[in-house]
Amino acid sequence: MMNKLKFGLVGAGGIAQAYAQAFNESGCCNLAAVSDVRPEAAAALAEIVGAKTYSSYQELADLSPDAVIVATPPSTHAEIACFFLERGISVLCEKPLTTNIADAEKMIATAEKAGVQFTMASKFRYSADVIKAKSLLASGILGDVLQFENAFTAKVDMSKRWNSDEAVSGGGVLIDNGTHSVDIIRYFLGCVDSVLVVDAGGTQGLTVDENVKMFAKTKSGVTASVDLTWGINKELPYFISIYGTNGTIHIGWRESKYKLNSSPDWVVFGNGYDKVASFKGKIENFANSLRGSEELLIKPADALASVQVIDAAYRSMRQNLWQPVVEKAQTAS
Repeated sequence: MMNKLKFGLVGAGGIAQAYAQAFNESGCCNLAAVSDVRPEAAAALAEIVGAKTYSSYQELADLSPDAVIVATPPSTHAEIACFFLERGISVLCEKPLTTNIADAEKMIATAEKAGVQFTMASKFRYSADVIKAKSLLASGILGDVLQFENAFTAKVDMSKRWNSDEAVSGGGVLIDNGTHSVDIIRYFLGCVDSVLVVDAGGTQGLTVDENVKMFAKTKSGVTASVDLTWGINKELPYFISIYGTNGTIHIGWRESKYKLNSSPDWVVFGNGYDKVASFKGKIENFANSLRGSEELLIKPADALASVQVIDAAYRSMRQNLWQPVVEKAQTAS
């Protein structure tokens, strides 16, 4: 029987619950330790998976884990990730990777110097329906892609959360959910060439962006439109739609389907988004990359590109102009 790889988790906030459930279902890795500056939060999460607890991430390193997940607010990612990377411990870092390009480059350079694996967590890439849709697109069944739409739209009270503290988060919904959007666009369409972003205002009195429209032109010549909001309750059935010359794909929360222009019928190919399954997919892809049996689905260049595109997106929003994106490593998985 394969020995499970030993993971540590830094940060026992809301997203850590999904990690705990995913580790409980994984056959290739387990969560051995949890650290949080709030000992009660670390203890509550550790109880779910039978893990040890630590009150600081530095103490967690004494366990010598095979890998560490960094699930703290973005402003802390570079410091924590580099601490582990410098000790030869691989790191899977939650999105947004960082609040600035320099920190992202520092993290990646540190991983390269240490010769260990490093990647960013972006859960929708590991959704079975998203992966199936990518295969459908690659088969050519849709023909040439003409339009791409993505929406993450839900009304959420962000007034008391760190996500709306720019010093901690780097911005609002654009960097938070928009990082997913950028990763998805690059996954399906390749590198982003330029972006245009409009701030549509807010309803919660936040000091960061709350309702945003983004357009992204890709180097392949397709324009993607993105709808992001924390302030409006839009219950949309699909979060990705791809329109091609020969048909359409919808990827939904409860169902995914496609239809060719030559057919009157939709073909259902998935049951929608499964959060725990997506988290299980990302920890197992990372574990298998450590074993050398799989390639990372999100490579360091993809993680860096997400920061570069979001940086250009904020410049666009401030100036109300299209802004070029300079991806230093132009790869898109």
